[in-house]
Amino acid sequence: MNAHVEAEPAQLVDQIRAASAAGTPLRIVGGDTKRFYGEPVQGEPLSTTAWAGIVNHEPTELVITVRAGTPLADVEAVLAERGQCLPFEPPHFGEGSTVGGMVAAGLAGPARATAGGVRDFVLGCRFINGRGELLTFGGQVMKNVAGYDVSRVMAGSMGTLGLITDVSLKVLPAAPAEATLVFTLNQHDALEQLHRWGGQPLPLNASCWVRDDTQPDAPELLFVRLRGAVAAVEAACERMLREAGGQRMDTAQAAPDWAACRDQSLPFFASASPELCLWRLSLPQTAPVLDLPYAQLVEWHGAQRWLWAPAAAVAKLRAVAAAAGGHATLFRAGADGAPHVRRFDAQSPAVEAITRRLRTEFDPTGVFSPGRMG
Repeated sequence: MNAHVEAEPAQLVDQIRAASAAGTPLRIVGGDTKRFYGEPVQGEPLSTTAWAGIVNHEPTELVITVRAGTPLADVEAVLAERGQCLPFEPPHFGEGSTVGGMVAAGLAGPARATAGGVRDFVLGCRFINGRGELLTFGGQVMKNVAGYDVSRVMAGSMGTLGLITDVSLKVLPAAPAEATLVFTLNQHDALEQLHRWGGQPLPLNASCWVRDDTQPDAPELLFVRLRGAVAAVEAACERMLREAGGQRMDTAQAAPDWAACRDQSLPFFASASPELCLWRLSLPQTAPVLDLPYAQLVEWHGAQRWLWAPAAAVAKLRAVAAAAGGHATLFRAGADGAPHVRRFDAQSPAVEAITRRLRTEFDPTGVFSPGRMG
């Protein structure tokens, strides 16, 4: 499917050049479904929604090139028609989620631990820098990606380096078989079991451990999703159920639950008090159960842990995360906006220096989303 659209986003270039000349900050907006993520930003909206369309899809080459304002759901539907997918399962957080926002936020869903993240699937991109110049980096095949790959730097840049206009993504065939297993295990036993399974040749794809604290005597449950060849999935199901005594869910019933996990619409994400914040702790998969008195949901085989805690717990959370070899992010602020708490953990001096140099090079006047990353 190829879109016949104009080759250059002239209107966006003109708006950026005018803002740079006037010193007017810009807030890049696609579907605006991730506005909560990162530090609050004020600025004139710079919308990508008019710059939409699938430029090129080569199913046999496993590559798709898309305009930044294209709805993510449209891209996934086109890929599904050809039996393909974005294997990192980007979260939508709303109906208007766009491809540009997907890359800029750099967030991935339940399959991240085994499939990789957004950055791993970006082959190339075009973007407009703070001078209003349209730049191209990377390509549309893996062998074209060489040297310092700026296109992948744009993944997770939160719109602070430039406005992404087009992106080429590697896609993969959808797995021929899928199964979801559920086990009644406490968090410690769930993590131990995941570590054992992770060292075996099993087609693990995603996991989610959760306890519904809103329900008295609610069980602690570990959900594991398998994807791969039919024979491999069936053999893994038999082995894992025998070892841990769980049960197999109906795949059609489990699919919406995994989508809800991806988009944070499970009961866990909606049950907290308004004054609490949603924190994301990024840790090594082998990190133990954390000594914290807060409700948790564990993904990525132990590497991503969500919890509800007050903003005042920031020092404790970041100390515990650092002691485990990771870091803590204030993902969603509570009702008061947590105005005095940094959203992101402090970067190391070396990373901070590189980040500063990149911003100076690509956005010398600081026009793009100033302060978004702290």
